[in-house]
Amino acid sequence: MANVILAVSAALAVLPAAGQSNWPDKPVKLVLPYPPGGNVDGAARIISEQLQALLKQPFIVDNRPGAGGMIAGEAVAKAQPDGYTFFMGANGPILFSPTIFKRNNAYDWKKDFAPVSSVSFTPLVLQVHPSTPYKTIADLIAAGKKSGNALTMASPGAGTQNHLVSEYLQRESGAHWTTVHYKGNAPATTDLLGGQVQFNFDQISVAGPFIQQGRTRALAVTSPKRLPQLPDVPTLQEAGFKDFSTETFTGILAPRGTPPEIVARFSEALQKILADKAVQGKFQALGSEARGSSPEQFREFLTKEDARWMPVIKQANITAE
Repeated sequence: MANVILAVSAALAVLPAAGQSNWPDKPVKLVLPYPPGGNVDGAARIISEQLQALLKQPFIVDNRPGAGGMIAGEAVAKAQPDGYTFFMGANGPILFSPTIFKRNNAYDWKKDFAPVSSVSFTPLVLQVHPSTPYKTIADLIAAGKKSGNALTMASPGAGTQNHLVSEYLQRESGAHWTTVHYKGNAPATTDLLGGQVQFNFDQISVAGPFIQQGRTRALAVTSPKRLPQLPDVPTLQEAGFKDFSTETFTGILAPRGTPPEIVARFSEALQKILADKAVQGKFQALGSEARGSSPEQFREFLTKEDARWMPVIKQANITAE
């Protein structure tokens, strides 16, 4: 009898591994913290199509916006770690929102998720309304150093990368301005174009057409090198802010406890897809660079970003309800 029990136990022990080797054998869900439209949603739809072709199962984009992205993050943190539900987010929802938004169900990416891979990186453009007198970033900073200045910066929401870059620049430059928070990027952009606010930081995919049309004026980019779309616009590093470079990123996390074999296979599939020239071209059309990573590389990247931006959040006392 003991031998029979041992044999059954051994057979049951290998069942999870067998199931993992067949992953995926049913549809996989990518939960997003944003509504349809925008760079993260666009990136998700590019990779979902490619993943379905490669892994022979549907990859479903599930948009769950709200609470700075935390509704989506909380849902995935509580999901079964079976390899069929993943969180695809960006800087804010992954790193910042759990600190900024005071919620009982707040997650911690270090404890509640397993990094899978980065997906894309997108630089930001500092742009001003053309009615302003600012022709260079030096002009803007000089204005921001004047006591009682009336500078206003449009933010798509507290704790977004756009907002934190603005706070970081204030800290590094000694300038100050008033940040006007909006419920999303669309209303922030509308008020910038209307001249109700003077400047913002935005992704090149959004800012590019307005700059070309003369509806805004680009002063600097946050990337480590100049953008091919804006070859005459200097980087913030060139403008004198040493080591200042930052990009918004998109990446994928699994619920903690997801089998490492599944995480590794998903990461490998993503890296293969994102290295394809045709896929890279689709991301370039979004103003982004497709760039996959191993789980270990993505964890290291997130750890460095966490250490970089948490002091900014605390020093600026950034909170949201």
